[in-house]
Amino acid sequence: MKQISRPWVLAVILGLGVIAGCQTVQTTAPGVVGVNRQQHVSPLINRDQLNQQATLQYQQVLKEADGKRQLNQDAAMLARVRRIADRIIPQVKTFRPEAASWKWEVNVIKSDELNAWCMPGGKIAFYSGLIEQLKATDDELAQVMGHEIAHALREHAWERASKSATAGLGISILGAGEAHIDMASMVYNVTFELPNSREHETEADRIGIELAARAGYDPRAAVTLWQKMGKASGSSSSPKWLSTHPASTEREQDLRYYGDLVMPLYGAGTQALIHPLTQGNELETRRIG
Repeated sequence: MKQISRPWVLAVILGLGVIAGCQTVQTTAPGVVGVNRQQHVSPLINRDQLNQQATLQYQQVLKEADGKRQLNQDAAMLARVRRIADRIIPQVKTFRPEAASWKWEVNVIKSDELNAWCMPGGKIAFYSGLIEQLKATDDELAQVMGHEIAHALREHAWERASKSATAGLGISILGAGEAHIDMASMVYNVTFELPNSREHETEADRIGIELAARAGYDPRAAVTLWQKMGKASGSSSSPKWLSTHPASTEREQDLRYYGDLVMPLYGAGTQALIHPLTQGNELETRRIG
């Protein structure tokens, strides 16, 4: 019988230990939309370290974009995106009160790609192609903003990183069975490579539509947005996640249902005077350089 190498034995044992040791967490309140799924994360993935690495990677992305003269090149577009963020971010307290004090950052990268993302801890980037090619309204951009913020509130990156760790991806075995997590690679993968599951996408849709409605943005725009994204799915610049999670009829029906559910919040939001973040929780709007 061929002898199995010790690192592989340790990897298998480690993997079984991770599966057995998964923690159950609840990252957000359910809100009106009722998102209350119990979440499972691995003890191998430290959330604080994940967030710290996300901040470093975000800074690197901005630095590279700035070096290529692709960062915040259109002042009016940047102001528009940040104005929407200023209205939506205060609403996160409904789902997660402490998230209102995160060090949020919002920047726009010049790119033909139809994409936007929010890293763990509130580091947001919009690509100009999403705004220009879709001819997106403010209400539609608010749906994108809410959707991406929802991913961060629900710690979907933490969940995906935990799943990767359970599968042994990004883990190396050191002496005496000690495990090492390549956190930098893990953050990059969960942000840019690994698509969100349909479950994660549905949660982000529902939380996002409530966040936007509370900020005074029309929830019906969620349907028109994803219809536009669906039509763009055949283009070479369409984001990777769109091919995995198209704007299907089922998704449209879901958005219509939850849009109707949060319509009273939209009515209240349009009547309220909405202020930017204050009292030390200012939205970080700096650029590199």
